[in-house]
Amino acid sequence: MTAYEINQAHAIREEEALRALFEPTHDLAVRKCLPALGPHAREFIRRSPFVCIGTQDGKGRADVSPRGDPAGFVQVLDARTLAIPDRPGNNRLDTLANILANPSVGLLFMIPGFDDTLRINGRATLTRDPALLDTMAVDNRRPKLAIIIDIAEVFFHCAKAFRRAGLWNPAHHQPRSDMPSLVKMILDDIGEPPVAEGEQRVKDAELEEDYRRTMY
Repeated sequence: MTAYEINQAHAIREEEALRALFEPTHDLAVRKCLPALGPHAREFIRRSPFVCIGTQDGKGRADVSPRGDPAGFVQVLDARTLAIPDRPGNNRLDTLANILANPSVGLLFMIPGFDDTLRINGRATLTRDPALLDTMAVDNRRPKLAIIIDIAEVFFHCAKAFRRAGLWNPAHHQPRSDMPSLVKMILDDIGEPPVAEGEQRVKDAELEEDYRRTMY
């Protein structure tokens, strides 16, 4: 594949040039941004089993990480504060290390079947407070830490992106078998030589066992 190069004559470098391409936003889109959680935002978080966390490291390199648990796993501590348990992962610690370098974060909450989403921006802190972590235990396994979010902005996001994608529409679902397993894709991408089908099944089963053993 030939490397893509941006035509600099068409690149947008200034906000003034950007905004000239669009109509002014309507008043409600401006006023909907609030500094604290209202009752509907609280209920949305209570129902949500999934949130994406956007972070940046000290050099401005961006990352987005998915977090999922039973609905309501993100705790509302007060109108300006959330707590997110950190469950076992791959120990890359991208999100957590980024928070230490740059505490600004963006959250996107989703609810299966809802085309609307909830966006929250704020600043994050990591805590090992045992009293808080005790309330986040699942199957008697307590997380090692929690992410505390000091809320700066809260607003609901419209349904256009999800409706264009048909994300929850079963007619748009694709068979997982259309692509290789996660293990095979990673091994292919890092240049590992192909393995026999039986050995590949063993590797895939090992990943599933790891999921079972370390989910919490």
